[in-house]
Amino acid sequence: MTIPFLSRLDPEATELWRGLLELALGEPVTLGPPDDRGAVEIAVVANPPPGQLATLPNLKFIQSAWAGIDGLMADPALPRHVALARLIDPTLAAQMAEAVAAHVLALHRQAPAYAAQQARGLWRKLPQPPTTGRPVGLLGYGEMGRACGKALTALGFPVSRWTRSSGDLGELLARSEIVVNLLPLTPETRGILGQATFARMRPGAAIINVGRGGHLAEADLIPALESGQLGHAVLDVFETEPLPADHPFWRHPGITITPHAAAITDPASGALRAAENIARFRAGQPVTGLVSFATGY
Repeated sequence: MTIPFLSRLDPEATELWRGLLELALGEPVTLGPPDDRGAVEIAVVANPPPGQLATLPNLKFIQSAWAGIDGLMADPALPRHVALARLIDPTLAAQMAEAVAAHVLALHRQAPAYAAQQARGLWRKLPQPPTTGRPVGLLGYGEMGRACGKALTALGFPVSRWTRSSGDLGELLARSEIVVNLLPLTPETRGILGQATFARMRPGAAIINVGRGGHLAEADLIPALESGQLGHAVLDVFETEPLPADHPFWRHPGITITPHAAAITDPASGALRAAENIARFRAGQPVTGLVSFATGY
């Protein structure tokens, strides 16, 4: 059985993944579809060219090398009768928890305000509430959301969570001073961080977007910051990446930017997890990260 690695990564990254997958699987891995496309039943993918998966007539299982699968779901030719699994890797969840905890602590300890004072040469202590007085709301409570919630709770922050099936979003928004978005990107969640959401938040509350760029209605953000409805925004993901150098977000004092770095897939760990999931599929066992095409995640 031939397993291809299908991607649009640069040649160095592609070769790294191929070698690590071969080591983890104990069998050859091709780069791109093999000559005999009918021999392919399993494929590992990382940003594959649109339509490529549809050229494999006997495909039965697709293992993504990424935790997010919105790029794959956007391919109109994606074979939706084929089982698709996103990458489940505890190292990714741990990284995300670190990043979210760091951003929440920076906002809680008023790092943006102190940075602004430093630029003015101003020495002034700001009132500092305890973590127990800074409610945090998590949008999305999958593997990464649970890891973030555990880390924040350990620091003393009161944590609320919301999922698409858990009830009233407005209740969470009204009580949270920091809202962290960890939702998967679907047609229903696109633009969820926009004017309507901001209006339901506490005046001066902050947002942290570590989900996908499409969750943010970009045109609504700066007006919300300028009006004071939002106090600060931490953005790790963007609709267009890299973020264009002339984008106004770069220069706005109310926005902190990181370059999609909250949780970075480690190829060595990712290859091992992918190989484990492929072994489960071959053995007829339940796979991790199985995607529902009905919900989009």
